[in-house]
Amino acid sequence: MASTTRPRRKVRERREDVRQRVLRTAAEMMADGTPYTELPVQRIAERADVARSTFYLHFPDKSLLLIALAEQAVEALFGEAVIWWRADHSGGVDGVAHAMRQMIAAYREHRRVLDALSEVAGYDPDVAAFWRDRMRRFTEVVQDRLDAERRAGTVDPGMDVPTTALVLIWMVERTIQAHCRHDEGPGDERIARTLARSIWLTVYGAPPPPP
Repeated sequence: MASTTRPRRKVRERREDVRQRVLRTAAEMMADGTPYTELPVQRIAERADVARSTFYLHFPDKSLLLIALAEQAVEALFGEAVIWWRADHSGGVDGVAHAMRQMIAAYREHRRVLDALSEVAGYDPDVAAFWRDRMRRFTEVVQDRLDAERRAGTVDPGMDVPTTALVLIWMVERTIQAHCRHDEGPGDERIARTLARSIWLTVYGAPPPPP
């Protein structure tokens, strides 16, 4: 049994090594300024030192390559925000601002992959399905917290929880994307603080008095 297990393990390790080389190479080529849509499979394979046929064994098409690259980028983008939504919020607006700073830093680190994800999701059904699934997962985290806050009586009882969750998520994601893509207007800290204040007031701000 052991003699059979070892060769299988080595095969898996070789496959994973090839997969990581391809992913690393594609990320490096994008970091050099080559747009994702202009990355030829042949050049990726050559720079990763793998045969074109081997490339397609791991990534049957470029959509799956982009999805694999985006997995880590999306996790980094939303990771700190998920932690904040599940925390006790005792840090007030400062706690939200910290999460926003981390999201901005993550977007800058993975900007080329995340920009490609946003672009390709507009016309590729597989990439679009991946992006919708990740946004749905994050939406569920926010919605669960807003539901809990409403049951606890700490937010406006008339809050439309599903719509509020969607508005907050898209407000943050679109704002950070536009800010990091164009690098114009306010700096990172001002964007982080303004997003934090907007989120906090939307969730915990007192509703306006009746007319």
